[in-house]
Amino acid sequence: MNHAAMKLAASAAMVVTLGMSANAADIIEPVVIETPVHYPEAVPAKVSGWYIRGDVGYLWSDFRGADYLTYGAGVAGHPGLLEGELKGSLSVGGGVGYQISHYLRTDLTLDYNFKSDFTGTSSGTCTIVGGGGPAACSSTDTTGYHAWTLLANAYVDLGTYKGITPYVGAGLGGVYMKWDDLNNTIGPGFDQSGTITHSGTSDWRFAYALMAGASYAVNHRLSVDLGYRYKHISGGRMFEYASATGPGFDRAINVHEVRAGLRYKFGESHQPYTPPPPVYEPPVVYK
Repeated sequence: MNHAAMKLAASAAMVVTLGMSANAADIIEPVVIETPVHYPEAVPAKVSGWYIRGDVGYLWSDFRGADYLTYGAGVAGHPGLLEGELKGSLSVGGGVGYQISHYLRTDLTLDYNFKSDFTGTSSGTCTIVGGGGPAACSSTDTTGYHAWTLLANAYVDLGTYKGITPYVGAGLGGVYMKWDDLNNTIGPGFDQSGTITHSGTSDWRFAYALMAGASYAVNHRLSVDLGYRYKHISGGRMFEYASATGPGFDRAINVHEVRAGLRYKFGESHQPYTPPPPVYEPPVVYK
């Protein structure tokens, strides 16, 4: 009987031990391996393609002089120099362009410069009235020019800061230059006194431009542009022969211009990239 009691006690002890082990296993927390949160790959926003532009401006031209010849008895083409200043004028223009990337764009522009009035002087030798012999004299010269400018341009945008994008650019092309008639007036006291009119000329000339400025994005399609443009126009024929003087050829003209305009983009928006919300995946739990 004692032997049976001992077996029963041993069996009870084993059951208690197994139960305690099971409870201890339940106390240990399971190992949890969390699946990382996946974000969709960030793709830069697409850049707009074509755009149109319109500009207005105020310009002032630097006249660098004009060379001409005078003829007379015993004088075969005596050189002369016409000097003076050009007044400021207005300009309007437009164009079409293409945004190649976030930092590079190109466009083709056509601008019209309204008339810039010219007032200048030239000096030479005139005959005094009454046979008093030759003497130094000067004349007052008035004319003006207007022009069409056709340029192919490229710009580098230097980044955007709070909606403002500074840029630099350059352009190559031509200018159709139209000079009005030149009125050459010599004061009283000389046989040549009075006004002589030289026909103005027109021609195409090579030109290049350098630009700098900044644009502000009103929205994803419309931008306001404010900038400065330096334009160099090569020299050419200015006026024709008249009364033993001419023709005249102006030297290169430098044009300084302040411009304001609008650019409107077509196609897809050009906006900063905003990532979508993360895709949640439930964690995988291992026990």
